[in-house]
Amino acid sequence: MVTKSITAATIGINSRKIEVEVDVVNSLPNISIVGLPDSAVNEARERVRSAIKNSGFSFPTGRVIVNLAPADLRKEGTNFDLPIAVGILKEQGVAIPEDSSIGFLGELSLDGSLRKVAGVLPLVCGLKEAGVKSVFVPVENAKEAALVQGIDVYGVQHLGDVVNHFTDTPVNKTSINIDEYFIDNINTDFTFDFKDVKGQQKAKRALEIAAAGGHNVLMSGPPGSGKTLMAKCLASILPPLELEEALELTKIYSICGLLSPNEPLVTQRPYRTVHHTASQNGIIGGGTTPKPGEITLAHRGVLFLDEMAEFPRQVLEVLRQPLEDGEVVISRAKSSIKYPAKFMLVGAMNPCPCGFLGDREKQCTCTEYQIQKYRSRLSGPLLDRIDLTINVPRLSPSELAGINSEAESSAKIRERVIKARKIQAERYRDEGIFTNSELNNKQIKEYCTLDKESSVFMKTAAEKYQLSGRKYGRVLKLARTIADLSGDINISLEHLTNALQYRLDIMM
Repeated sequence: MVTKSITAATIGINSRKIEVEVDVVNSLPNISIVGLPDSAVNEARERVRSAIKNSGFSFPTGRVIVNLAPADLRKEGTNFDLPIAVGILKEQGVAIPEDSSIGFLGELSLDGSLRKVAGVLPLVCGLKEAGVKSVFVPVENAKEAALVQGIDVYGVQHLGDVVNHFTDTPVNKTSINIDEYFIDNINTDFTFDFKDVKGQQKAKRALEIAAAGGHNVLMSGPPGSGKTLMAKCLASILPPLELEEALELTKIYSICGLLSPNEPLVTQRPYRTVHHTASQNGIIGGGTTPKPGEITLAHRGVLFLDEMAEFPRQVLEVLRQPLEDGEVVISRAKSSIKYPAKFMLVGAMNPCPCGFLGDREKQCTCTEYQIQKYRSRLSGPLLDRIDLTINVPRLSPSELAGINSEAESSAKIRERVIKARKIQAERYRDEGIFTNSELNNKQIKEYCTLDKESSVFMKTAAEKYQLSGRKYGRVLKLARTIADLSGDINISLEHLTNALQYRLDIMM
């Protein structure tokens, strides 16, 4: 008799229901797993055999055939151990009901205990969408699985606990209060605070605008001018995650195995720093079965590239499509996976190889050729996708000496950023976006309307500075954010001139 148990397999940050079919035939003792399993799934044969025996149950004496259906979908990971074991136990007559509304996920130890697995949140989401009413997961994954509303979650420590649940000792359901994890961290203390950054008012204002609208930023200046410090302070003014953003981000970190059992929900916007020796696959993602890279781990947060001009040009060029589309498609011979990648790109660089081009104190020693070669690593199309460029000059002696003078704190800046983000959330509640930086061309026409005077100004600017369609649209989106920070309903000429000023440095 063929028995079935239900589980799921991840596809990107989504998942698909999988039926685990088990049959025992009269033949030499053996376990065969079919249905495009990877090495981890194939190795389940020995784990499952030992786990069943060491849990006090008998193992079939014939040949066990396990089919993972649909058979044309590649299966990977160790979450198939438990459903395979359950299917075999059903075949042996153990009292586990043949119910397609019950799902099983988990890796088995040789002694029958369950270990946590990666990707439980998207797996449980997929099972719920497929009509599954309850799911058994390792106890370490129970809180993460319980984030999915509308499905009963049972956290178990041992294979025997699953069997006992259906016989004499039911396992308690796991439930959590999302509000306990998803909190507004307005009063969170950050290591880096803008109150500790002296001077650089223009750069701070630009970073505030970037945080308010989710815009990309490039800072250029001599060594020691505060570029890296301000980039680190940017995390302290980012608004808290919306629930929808938090769940999507948690799925990403779940499939990467980066979640803590005690903190199943990601509640802080990610801040990812990438070294200039990083590879394309490390940034974009990759592998035989593509896994997320840094741009996906920075989703709804910040990706910081320090010494941006030191990155190989071919590595920087792979950022162009994700910056434009907010997602990345990784294609391989056997699969093609799409991952979200709506992140703020923040770059910092020196103006030349020696770092002192245009400095007030030290003279640049670079040749024109060296400067041109250094800057050429940032191509025109990549710069076209950066909304704000900031020149960060050396601090004057009087600014450096102002030890006792305290600048505006990150908490005050963050209040303005949150206020602007709430305006955008209300405006775009039916559009499926959260920030001005996500506006497409159709939405720009609807939400970035200009009066006659402003239209004439933008026409003149487009002619004078040879604005492309993309540049023109990004100026309007930036002006929309500046208007939101000011609490203005309409975009004015002042907002446009301010936004254009940040674009001019890019084009010069």
